Formats: sequence, C-alpha cells, structure tokens
Amino acid sequence: MLRRLLLTTLLCMTAGGAAATDYTDIWYDPPESGWGVNIVQSNNFLFMTFFLYGSDGRPTWYVAQVTQDASGNFNGTLYQATGTYFALPWAGNVVSVAGTASFQPITPYSANLVYTVTNVGTVSKPIQRQPLTVITIGGGYTGGLSLAQTGCVASGGGTLSVNIQVTQPVDPTAPVTVAMNRADGLTCSLTGPLKYWGKLYQMQNASYTCTNGRSTTANVDELTATAHGIEGTWSALVEGGCVETGIFSAVLR
Repeated sequence: MLRRLLLTTLLCMTAGGAAATDYTDIWYDPPESGWGVNIVQSNNFLFMTFFLYGSDGRPTWYVAQVTQDASGNFNGTLYQATGTYFALPWAGNVVSVAGTASFQPITPYSANLVYTVTNVGTVSKPIQRQPLTVITIGGGYTGGLSLAQTGCVASGGGTLSVNIQVTQPVDPTAPVTVAMNRADGLTCSLTGPLKYWGKLYQMQNASYTCTNGRSTTANVDELTATAHGIEGTWSALVEGGCVETGIFSAVLR
C-alpha cells in the first residue's frame, strides 16, 4: 500500500512538471525523402547527425551540437569528421568546425532547420518527425494527472491520481480511446483517430466526454509510449468558457 501511494505521488509530481517537448527522433522533409537529421536531446542540448549528399552525389555526414536559447531555438556549431576506415583497427579521427546549425521548433512535430557550411552556403528547410512503425499504447495504466483551467471564473488547477485505459484497435486508422478514471470520482474519455509523428501521436478534435455531462472536443498532443508507460497532454474549451489543459503520466499496470 505504501509503495503504491509513493508511486502515485511521484507520478502526480511528474505530470505536474512534464511540460517540455523532447525532440529526440528522426526528422526529414517529406518531399525530399532520402536525407534527414537524427536528433537526441539531453535537457536543453541537442546532438544532431545529418545524413546528406555532397556535390558528387556521395553520402556526406555532419554533426552539430546545439543549445536552446531564450527564444526556444537551438543554436550551435556544425562539425565534420574524418576517421579510421571501419575495417581497420581504430587509429583515431579528426574533427573540424564546418559551420553553424540551428533547429527552430514550430510545433512539437515540425521545425525549421537552418545550417551553414563554410565556403559552401546556407540551407534552410522545413522538417518534421518521420513516422516509422505503429507504436502500441493500448493497455491499463496507473499514474498522475495535472489539470488547469484558465480564462474563466472557475480558473484554477491541481493534481490527482488516475487510472487510464487505452483502447487501440489493430486498424491504425480506427479511433483510439483514452479513458481516465480520476480520483475525484469523474471518468472522462478522449476518442479519435491518431496522427503519427515519429515517436509521438496527435489526436486532433477528439471527442471529450465525462460522466458529469461534459461533451466537447479536445486536442491531444505529444501522446507517447515511455519506457514504463504512457504520457500526453490535452487542451479543450469546457464549461463556463474555461480553457482546460491536462498533462498525464502513468505506468503500465
């Protein structure tokens, strides 16, 4: 019982603080499939590997180390490296500064990529997360929920524990339901088709209903499978003209 209480408390704290987007993924420009950028994020730092083509049409690799600034963009240095032929014993490598790089998020799913290679030029491209396979999120979860209502008389917020049941049909185009059995006695469901963005899901204009009679629509964002469970956010216009935002984080039961 104590272990369960501690877990619920921890998840409520996590849900209350989990607001920053993780940009770790494969990113590409769909009309130009064949090149792209791998991004791994650590706090406010991104390590980026570019797989491109040189003037001779042969594969060319660059890497960048960029840090987030006050505007939310990530800026830093672009590098090029040469090293030991992979079939030989490792004898070291040489890394040189090649230019600059900037990753400029637009949404959790899209960004502008701007990079300059010295003595070559500047490239600016719209990029987005690249979907690979359908990620399974169906199952039962226990966790925490952070709620806030703004823009109305009933403005306020708080955290509470929640049991979540996700129903995910085999057909990837069929609607998915996220049912939340909340500790305050309310049961709410978000239902709609998923849009795939790399490791993230999005559910636009989802049906949002609750046992208190609520019936509206919501936008669900950054719905993702974690190492041990699930997390996501939603926003909706609810009773009294309030704008409700929710963040949940839960572990698989």
